[in-house]
Amino acid sequence: MTAQGNQVVERPILFLDVDGPFIPFGPSSAHHETSGAGSGSAPGSEASPDPGNPLLGRLDPTVGPRLKTLGCELVWATTWMEEANESIAPRIGLPRLPVVEWPEDSTEAGPRGLHWKTRPIVEWAGGRPFIWVDDEIGAVDRLWVEAQYASPSLLHRVDPSKGLTEDDFSALAAWLRTAVPGGSLGTSG
Repeated sequence: MTAQGNQVVERPILFLDVDGPFIPFGPSSAHHETSGAGSGSAPGSEASPDPGNPLLGRLDPTVGPRLKTLGCELVWATTWMEEANESIAPRIGLPRLPVVEWPEDSTEAGPRGLHWKTRPIVEWAGGRPFIWVDDEIGAVDRLWVEAQYASPSLLHRVDPSKGLTEDDFSALAAWLRTAVPGGSLGTSG
């Protein structure tokens, strides 16, 4: 929390999906070429593959520190659940993060096309400003959140073939500067 005048401003929440944003689905070499040139990581700084899950080699170890500079409360919003803290966080420089617990029955009635994660994320946010980074966000999710949620929110779709890129970080930082002035503690850039 930060103080702004006499008002306390809670940090925005940044909900993070794993598959797509952190582990791109494109050819394995495409992410590392993109991350080396586009996201600010040094060439050859890619994570080493894990014999149990070779996709973990697609993780960009510079992403975690960049997320921390945004000044948000980071929360896993992924089907990896607690495994994200065990397998992903240490490889990208993040501490143990809270994890959204998904309901057993995610088929709750809603508009056709509403992603099953949307309602639980909105409930978790509890009125605080939030960003949701995922590769499966669609127009129905944006419209539903806009109609149901009074606080600022950004549903940011990441290209699953590229993962988080410089353009994504720029979009997140720009939204934080305009939608949540004073709410972001970190520096972006």
